[in-house]
Amino acid sequence: MSSESREGKWTHFNEQGRANMVDISGKQVTVRTAAAVSTITMHPDTLRAIKEGKVGKGDVLAVAQIAGIQGAKRTSDWIPMCHPLPLTGVNLIFTDNGHNELYVEATVKTEGKTGVEMEALTAVSAAALTVYDMCKALQKDMVIGPTLLRSKTGGKSGDYLSEL
Repeated sequence: MSSESREGKWTHFNEQGRANMVDISGKQVTVRTAAAVSTITMHPDTLRAIKEGKVGKGDVLAVAQIAGIQGAKRTSDWIPMCHPLPLTGVNLIFTDNGHNELYVEATVKTEGKTGVEMEALTAVSAAALTVYDMCKALQKDMVIGPTLLRSKTGGKSGDYLSEL
């Protein structure tokens, strides 16, 4: 979808050409969901330590779960043009490939006038950064990414499903 409104004006800029938060007051309230995913690539020994609960800072996935939820709830504090949203649900799931990759997937829901794509992306980013923080003593060269929007539903632009 284009960054332009129906009138052909850029929606994120005011009459002086400066950034502004889009006015959503005229939009309809709909149920909106978004799912995002991120990958953390690491040595097999680091992944094993996470799965076996042998990281010195504690239960990595439990802390990353809370960080992801908190990140989703505080997205508007991180991303300047995001609206603060009353989220109705945030869930994070951790899986791995059994070798060297940990996957974080977040699903975020709301009933509102704007979508929760940024909240889902922030959730997986905060969780992935927390995994890195808690495991950096074991391995400093972990790689975070790709991070991407997997899907979204609701709103005027309709549904989206990533082909990746």
